[in-house]
Amino acid sequence: MLPTELNDLITKTDPGTPGGNLLRRYWLPALLSEEIPEPDSPPAQVRIMGEELVAFRDSNGRIGLLEEHCLHRGTSLFYGRNEECGLRCIYHGWKYDVDGNVLDTPAEPADSNFKNKLKHVSYPVVETGGIIWAYLGPKDKQPPFPHFYWSDLPASHCYVTKCWQECNYLQGLEGESDSSHLSFLHREFSMEGEQRLYAFDSAPAYEIEETDFGLRMVATRKGPESTSYVRVSSFVMPSGCFIPALNKEYHLYVPADDTHSWRYDLGWFEDREARPEDVNRKPEIGPDYRRLRTQANHYLQDRDVQRTRTFTGIQNFLNHDSCATETMGPRYDRSREHLGVSDKAVIAVRRRLIDAAQALECGEEPPMPHVGDDVLTHIDTRTDLVPPGVHWREHWPDLVTHLKPVATTTA
Repeated sequence: MLPTELNDLITKTDPGTPGGNLLRRYWLPALLSEEIPEPDSPPAQVRIMGEELVAFRDSNGRIGLLEEHCLHRGTSLFYGRNEECGLRCIYHGWKYDVDGNVLDTPAEPADSNFKNKLKHVSYPVVETGGIIWAYLGPKDKQPPFPHFYWSDLPASHCYVTKCWQECNYLQGLEGESDSSHLSFLHREFSMEGEQRLYAFDSAPAYEIEETDFGLRMVATRKGPESTSYVRVSSFVMPSGCFIPALNKEYHLYVPADDTHSWRYDLGWFEDREARPEDVNRKPEIGPDYRRLRTQANHYLQDRDVQRTRTFTGIQNFLNHDSCATETMGPRYDRSREHLGVSDKAVIAVRRRLIDAAQALECGEEPPMPHVGDDVLTHIDTRTDLVPPGVHWREHWPDLVTHLKPVATTTA
């Protein structure tokens, strides 16, 4: 179990909280590029870590991410006019550029220099992979945006989805860190492909390695004919995980507030373009980024399908995950749980976040990817049947950079 004070430490992320201070030191997804698709398109509301923001793409294509409420009297800028390289409030016409500069206060006298004394809250952004990423931390501590190898691929090789989660961000993140649930939550009784391997051994052995980017999590199952089925995932600080899906994906969980979060699934193909059929979760998500299957409609569970075809009777991996994490409650009280050997990776992720949040409170800088790397190729995910007698490190010799073993812990 996790004591209440430590649970609060890493699940509360409003401004000024230790957990919020930690997450704000990293680049996080704020919204999808498609939400503000072209210059002077309508703005988009963004809620992240309890902050109410508005995003817009100006006449020159530059992106602004501002505090949502006008400096003048607090009216929402979401309803503003996006025109002529600025966002103009509909109440009294105050206008802001992407950097938060006040360009115009037309209700003031013509000779007023009032606007020159003001600066609106704005945050830096980077657009890549179909996502607009934001940094909400101290400006003098802003890190460079990580150079992930997928960011060098053509846009046509990548895809991304976003959906609303009715729970704290950590519940989703912990699900990504847990390989043992693959033998149960996502099981199909057809026993084809990887399903057969997950059923062959439902109790994987874990090796956890502390890295510059977070944790490398290696789950090894017994495979057929004395092979080992090895699954490598990478927990990337502070709230993402590289996982081996049908190809490779980066799943990120961003707090909207302490009881709701956004899940982003970014996938890529190194050798071909992405196709619509590659994104099988997209039909499960409505135009407002809410899932069609929710706790309110019991995820449209089919008990007949549960008896005869799948372990859950719920359609699609996305909804399996959401059911498992949302039904824990809006913000799970981890002092009530009973952890086992299968939770080793989950424990390690929590410990990494706790240590980083406590260290930051003491003035120690949070862990970042190795500065000597140009492209962060050592942040990776993969899965394979490893021949008998061969260790996974021999099988993948490139996965030995910037490593430090993690001590066994029972958080």
